[in-house]
Amino acid sequence: MDKHDGGDPGALRVDDPWHDALAAGLWVPDPTAPAPSPVSAPVTGAAQDRAAIYLEVQRSAAFQEVRGQYRRFAFPAVAAFLAWYLLYVVAATLAPGLMSRPVAGELNVAMVAGLGQFATTFLLTWAYSRHARLRRDRAALDLRWDTQERMR
Repeated sequence: MDKHDGGDPGALRVDDPWHDALAAGLWVPDPTAPAPSPVSAPVTGAAQDRAAIYLEVQRSAAFQEVRGQYRRFAFPAVAAFLAWYLLYVVAATLAPGLMSRPVAGELNVAMVAGLGQFATTFLLTWAYSRHARLRRDRAALDLRWDTQERMR
């Protein structure tokens, strides 16, 4: 804050959980611990158990189904959107006569297609959130819950 803002910069409250944890000394490095090696050390103990749990979950049929549902939506949607965008750019470059053709008053084909890009973005966002809510969120939440329960 500057002086002209009228506030005392010392009175500024930071509502940041990471800041609070650092201030409480929860994540202060242990000075007696050895420095981390740039070469990855072998994983042992609890970290190895956690890694095994994550690998088991990743290989599970439920996880593969969630990822498959995501891929079956995302890849075609991205491909269709990119094709639509590139069609717009190519048409604007190679067919200026078509793009300048009036639709209604001063509104021409290029403006309608440009506004269609925005509409497509919002439609795709809505479709993605609906697809996630109906087909993936519950299964992903179940996987997360199961994983967290197994980590305890």
